[in-house]
Amino acid sequence: MPGHNNYNPLTKESIQYKAMECKRLRLLEEEEKQKKKTTRAGLNSSMLLQKRQLGLLSSTSYCRLVHELKVNCMQRQKIEIHSPDSSVAGTNNFKIIVADVACERIFTVNDVEHGGCKYGIINLSGLGKETLTVEMYDNLYFTNRKVLCSVPASFSCCLCLMGIAETPGCASLLPASLFSSTNPGDRPGMLCSFKISTAWSCAWCLNPQADNCFSTGLTRRVLVTNVVTGHRQTFGTGSDVLAQQFATQTPMLYNGCRSGEIFSIDVRQRNRKGQSWKAIRLFHDSAVTSIRLLEAEHYLMAGDMAGKIKLWDLRTAKCVKQYKGHHNEYAILPLHVNEEEGLLTAVGQDCYTRIWSLQDAHLLRTIPSPHPSSKDAIPSVVFSSRLGGSRGVPGLLMAVKQDLYHFSYN
Repeated sequence: MPGHNNYNPLTKESIQYKAMECKRLRLLEEEEKQKKKTTRAGLNSSMLLQKRQLGLLSSTSYCRLVHELKVNCMQRQKIEIHSPDSSVAGTNNFKIIVADVACERIFTVNDVEHGGCKYGIINLSGLGKETLTVEMYDNLYFTNRKVLCSVPASFSCCLCLMGIAETPGCASLLPASLFSSTNPGDRPGMLCSFKISTAWSCAWCLNPQADNCFSTGLTRRVLVTNVVTGHRQTFGTGSDVLAQQFATQTPMLYNGCRSGEIFSIDVRQRNRKGQSWKAIRLFHDSAVTSIRLLEAEHYLMAGDMAGKIKLWDLRTAKCVKQYKGHHNEYAILPLHVNEEEGLLTAVGQDCYTRIWSLQDAHLLRTIPSPHPSSKDAIPSVVFSSRLGGSRGVPGLLMAVKQDLYHFSYN
């Protein structure tokens, strides 16, 4: 027709996005109306208590089922973020949040307007108060690199950064005191920074047999570095290493690759070529984006870019459970395992946060994002029964866009 410009706003993508947004808004409305939910028939607090009193449930099973009930009753509350610099709080989008071992503080990575990222520490002690507030301290530095991952070290935080434009990639070790609320002039710089091209992942070793070491997953190789001596070991892998974790009971490093392979390295051995040094080998059908060792280190949880989450028995090299419902197509998304509570948490590329029972892989809760779904608004989460320390409050922290939310057990 005359004047027709061939513009059709009803593309397949726009129709799918509109349907997803309608679903998200509907679920948010249902979450507000329905205060208590249950995903298992007959599961309620009075039934659990009665079975416990009759001796039909062990203390472990009772605690696990109580956590399942609490997870389904969590309600979203927005947290007010305070900062010594009033111009800082709520001005940059959250990219990553990672809790320290005691869950007293969380390390944050925020995007900045000109590209790159900045770092911060949020003190969670204010979560136990009637009004939910937290204190956020930014450091004096920012990086013009893209932060791919962050892992807590024993006294600091290890970062894996990808270069942008002409800036090379690197792995940096930041001391926790960098984010203290003391005089900014007294704050130290980073402990060390190694220029490493095309870094995808990093891990810090807590095993005394490989003390002061961290690993970086690179393109087709693994680089293990001693931060004290500077000594480096290189292992050729044949595929990009997208996920890493050190064991704590043995000096073993587990790696997940773009090829779908998962393998372990004994870091006490010298550099070797070929594949003979791979101690354990497991295989997914898609790129492995996250791996998590369970506490006894007999089992390993792995997630991939096909949305598959599998639990592997390392003694038999077989998959023993699969956790269904996760959504991923191309993103590097973490898995969060809380063995004490018996829960697995993961945020999908569709921006939904899902919580499963570790024991039987049952999907317990699907939480929609408070913000419209987009690739730059995938929430980052932390779950713990002690947010804020030993006397803290249980629940889930969710960082999305510029906002921080608390899903409390209470």
